[in-house]
Amino acid sequence: MSETVRLHVGSIEEMGKRFVGAWHRLERGKAVKETHLTFFSLEAMMSTLSPKRLELLKHVHRHPAGTVAELAKTLGRDYKRVHDDVSALAHAGLIVRDENGIRAPYDSVQAIVSLDA
Repeated sequence: MSETVRLHVGSIEEMGKRFVGAWHRLERGKAVKETHLTFFSLEAMMSTLSPKRLELLKHVHRHPAGTVAELAKTLGRDYKRVHDDVSALAHAGLIVRDENGIRAPYDSVQAIVSLDA
């Protein structure tokens, strides 16, 4: 089953509306299985998903890693930069880093930019 995360550039109000909408669907007995992440500016989303970070995200999705050192070696990149990238992507919720290693649980990422924000 394919799992998608939807990235939004928008406001707290828009984030709240998505939450309330999902809550109401649940109350009506509908299944709600969706993941949304909200950035409050396009700049924040773009810096989190820089080309190098997007490349790393794709790689980790295909090849989960045990450690940052292993990942840096596999990618042929500097450890500190890979560590910073993994930390930023984990902080955003796009990468999971735990005792099982580093993995990217989503099959796709959709970006939605509100023109009202």
